[in-house]
Amino acid sequence: MSSLVRLAQVTKKIVRPMPLVQRHISTSKKNQEVCVTNTELTEHEPQKRNWQSYGFEKEDETEDLNAMHATGFFSITLCIVGGIFMFAYMPDYNYKNWGEREAFLELRRREDQGLPLIDPNYIQPNLIQLPTEEELGDTEIVI
Repeated sequence: MSSLVRLAQVTKKIVRPMPLVQRHISTSKKNQEVCVTNTELTEHEPQKRNWQSYGFEKEDETEDLNAMHATGFFSITLCIVGGIFMFAYMPDYNYKNWGEREAFLELRRREDQGLPLIDPNYIQPNLIQLPTEEELGDTEIVI
């Protein structure tokens, strides 16, 4: 046991953990360092922010922001959302849905009566009056 303890003490002396060295280097721009003279800072003048207009009002920042927000509200909320709502609930002006409903009702009726779904003789053949050979003459018939 004593040899193991000695070996542990020797290895502690030989292999010492290196102290952790941390160096912090700042690579960012120095935004806080500003050169200011005494003439620029006066208590009578409020400091102006660096403001860029949105194009609605050139002089007043609050009016410009209000106009920008109002334009965004009316264009997005009312035009886009309202337009989608109107398009979704628009009436069926071509009667497309009505035609589909009538077709499904007709299919159900034909199934219940045992008729074929689509009749090959849509019109009764005895009701069709075809022209005679003399009336056709030399007319070419394309089928």
